Amino acid sequence: MPVLPGAEPYRHEGGEVGVLLCHGFTGSPQSLRPWAEHHAAHGLTVSLPLLPGHGTRWTDMQLTTWQDWYAEVDRELRALTERCSRVFVAGLSMGGALALRLAARHGGRVAGAVVVNPANKVHGLSAYALPVARHLVRSTKGIASDIAKQGAAELGYDRVPLHAAHSLRRFLRRVDGELPQVTQPLLLLRSAEDHVVPAADSARVLSRVSSRDVTEIVLEHSYHVATLDVDADRIFEESLAFVGRLAPGVGKEGTAAVG
Repeated sequence: MPVLPGAEPYRHEGGEVGVLLCHGFTGSPQSLRPWAEHHAAHGLTVSLPLLPGHGTRWTDMQLTTWQDWYAEVDRELRALTERCSRVFVAGLSMGGALALRLAARHGGRVAGAVVVNPANKVHGLSAYALPVARHLVRSTKGIASDIAKQGAAELGYDRVPLHAAHSLRRFLRRVDGELPQVTQPLLLLRSAEDHVVPAADSARVLSRVSSRDVTEIVLEHSYHVATLDVDADRIFEESLAFVGRLAPGVGKEGTAAVG
């Protein structure tokens, strides 16, 4: 099945500092493309992969699990660490959970993590019904395009495949158990109003990680897909400043040399 126009992965060969961006559940690289291009324009090496089962049609996602999604970003991180002297991980929603697991499992290979509205749990009574419901119902209503900004839209599925949702639930539970292994500097940005992931998920992440260098920023004007929303520029600028603080030289005169 061909990839939908706009959902293609994105890569940019820049300097010695790399950033791996992870998109969300049922979404695509399109939701993070402006973020990736912003960092590329400031001299960073950027990788924004397309997760398996995403960016085509929701029925393709039925055949994938969290192990497939994580394996993709794990491969990308390993490739970046061979190319760059310092690597950061970042993500939106489920992509935030993927980034946090990379930080937990790769330790010193990851210099820092940036997460936007990170998912930590599948909420509601329906979550407990998933193990059975997924055998009876193939999909439910989609979660894409929770955006306050007029005219902005996320390229994501209009249906959520329940097999994949069940796998997501198992993945988030696993990541929650691994959060104490996250020791890297952490920048967490969350929307004041989010109709997909509640603020409780960000609070849980902050309470579980072992990082001592932690910054939380509340985005007052955006919904869940904040990377395409009113506060997008702030996300890009704050994350670039975060990387620059930990890897001096980033963004200076279009270079990304490590100081």
